Amino acid sequence: MDIAVKRFYLSLVFPVIFIIVIWLIFILDLSLDWDLFYWGLYPRKVSGLWGILFSPLLHGSLKHIIANTIPILVLSTGLFYFYRDLAFRVLILSYLTTGVLVWCFGRPSYHIGASGLIYALAGFLFFSGVLRKHVGLMAISLIIVFQYGSLVWGIFPLEEKVSWEGHLMGLISGVILALFYRNQGPQVDKFPWELEDETDEQSDSSLPWSDYEIEGKKKKNLD
Repeated sequence: MDIAVKRFYLSLVFPVIFIIVIWLIFILDLSLDWDLFYWGLYPRKVSGLWGILFSPLLHGSLKHIIANTIPILVLSTGLFYFYRDLAFRVLILSYLTTGVLVWCFGRPSYHIGASGLIYALAGFLFFSGVLRKHVGLMAISLIIVFQYGSLVWGIFPLEEKVSWEGHLMGLISGVILALFYRNQGPQVDKFPWELEDETDEQSDSSLPWSDYEIEGKKKKNLD
């Protein structure tokens, strides 16, 4: 199997598992009438702290979970494919940081859904690609802008029943993580002439220039 194809399939594993989990929870909640939204995130209440862990797994309607499924699949697969060494760290930190920020600054209401995580992943992938000036990653950034550019409106309080705080805090989390990990993971490829310059510098530094004057005459022995 081609390495790139194998890497792509491996990148799908965790996103698919996550999607299966949220769909199972949604189906059980709907069929058994469990009212799991009470396990959602409620800002500045001790009981609402559980929501930091559980709110991204809960969805209020079929429309809600369908709207989140494709973005989660696409963005998390992109994260695992291009940032395989950082993927779990970025995902876990995005998950937790977004929840903590919403708990601290969100309005007093139950916040549920994986949309905050979606905004965190979109923010990380976009800004990480730009910061690294990596051609391939910048292309991914542009794709995210074109495909999910309308997500930017979600960070404003335009709809009463939409957790715009979760979207905004997710985006902030993604940007912070992109800045924090900008020197880790895939880096920009250097051009051949840049590599030649580095080789020349290394060879120059190995010469005993300290023994010579600028004119090329050997320094006198001060001893």
